[in-house]
Amino acid sequence: MKNYIKIIFFFSTVLVVFSSCVTKKKYHEQEVRAQNAEAEVRKLKGQVATLQEEVNKLNANVKALNDRIAALNKKVNELRDSVNMLDDAYSLVSDSLDACRGNVQNLSGKVSHLKGKINELGTANEESNKQLNLSKSQIEEQRRKLEQLQALIDAQQKATEALRKKIADALAGFNSSELTVTRRNGKVYISMQESLLFPSGSAEVNPKGKLALSKVAEVLNVGKDININIEGHTDSIPIHNKTYADNWALSTARATSIAHVLIDEYKVTPARLTASGRSQYDPIAKNSTPGGRAQNRRTEIILEPKLDELTDLLSGK
Repeated sequence: MKNYIKIIFFFSTVLVVFSSCVTKKKYHEQEVRAQNAEAEVRKLKGQVATLQEEVNKLNANVKALNDRIAALNKKVNELRDSVNMLDDAYSLVSDSLDACRGNVQNLSGKVSHLKGKINELGTANEESNKQLNLSKSQIEEQRRKLEQLQALIDAQQKATEALRKKIADALAGFNSSELTVTRRNGKVYISMQESLLFPSGSAEVNPKGKLALSKVAEVLNVGKDININIEGHTDSIPIHNKTYADNWALSTARATSIAHVLIDEYKVTPARLTASGRSQYDPIAKNSTPGGRAQNRRTEIILEPKLDELTDLLSGK
């Protein structure tokens, strides 16, 4: 690039020297050429500057690469040292390998045997986990059902107690020697003595008995979801009249008679009622005394609030 500058300078000097010897036209031409040459020089200088910048960049890259090479060479030397150390260690280890190979073969057989056992145990473990998960699911389902069952039982007890109280309030005008209202086994028992309901040996309900039944019917006609079971009971003394062959017939007739009073006179829905006779075979007192026999001659109206959800749960639906 410096040679180009010298040549241009030379031609410029020649033009100056010979400018006085040439014609004005030629001088003008030479001057134009000199200006063009100067422009070319400036252009070349710009290119030279650009090339110099690129050269500087290349020099910087070369230096960076040299530094990288030096670092890599250092790493190579370090790796060589490590390889040498490993070679020494390998030499030491190789002496022990032959002795270990026999042990390795022996251990390999044991490992294969243990792998088989592990696979067997893994299969058994998977099966156990499946059974465990199933058991957990069953336990959770049973727990949920027990909670539901307890909630339903609590609801039934609450409903039963509320029904007992309504019946007791409705029959508050009668004394305990004529009837009792109790709650047991989730049911309400209205136990009416023979003296309140019937003449001796008869199944025809007397006026006071009908009054008591009317009070019961008022509660039953409000609470529709109540099952009604009527049971007739007698003492152990055999009956002697032409109407009833035995105590079975009398106890059943009395239960049926009360059912008709509730249905025909007080409009209790027939489908809700069940009437049956128990004769002398469900006593609540001894039949050996007059007082005990009087207690046994009774008719029980057994009320049970319907709780279909409880029935469904117990039946597994």
